Amino acid sequence: MGRAGVDKSREDGPERKCIATGDTHPTSDMIRFVVGPDGQIVADVMGKLPGRGIWVLATRDALEVAVGKGLFARAAKQAVTVPEDLIVTLEAQLARRVIDLVSLARKGGRAVSGYEKVKDWLYKDDAKVLLQASDGSERGKSKLSTPEGGKFIGWLTADELGQAFGRETTIHAALGYGGLAQRVVEEAARLKGLRVSDGGKARRKGK
Repeated sequence: MGRAGVDKSREDGPERKCIATGDTHPTSDMIRFVVGPDGQIVADVMGKLPGRGIWVLATRDALEVAVGKGLFARAAKQAVTVPEDLIVTLEAQLARRVIDLVSLARKGGRAVSGYEKVKDWLYKDDAKVLLQASDGSERGKSKLSTPEGGKFIGWLTADELGQAFGRETTIHAALGYGGLAQRVVEEAARLKGLRVSDGGKARRKGK
């Protein structure tokens, strides 16, 4: 198993060298950056922007090293501007990506929310991924378990999960097999690197 419970098979894909760690990692575990027309460093979350890619491991520590030591300019071999809020903006973009994918799964009938519906999906073995809000009650969350052989995502807030389901807040959600489940898991793994500390605790938003 890879980081955040992602299948080892992900590591069989393309690999790139991280400018911060100096190590080679699967691109699925990294963030691609490019230099914009104005010389500003831009995060290419979707992986579609033109230009030579600059790759950084999707962890807060790696990103802070890349920014703090001026490694983007070194990798680009030119003077660049790094936005002061680069990491904060990137975290918001990754969260938005996960929210949008979960929303698409919901519209396709492959995601449910609410304790009873999630419990029912888990009981019937219809769930592949269990999602629970990082700021939800630990007691309430402990009553539901990750599906056997499935995945767990616990670093979105109740507000963010709520956005995916058209509600003010959501604590419990589940994704079914097929469809967008694997894409959600992969994008959520990148977000985890920016949000979850080494001790396994999700950082409070804005911290």
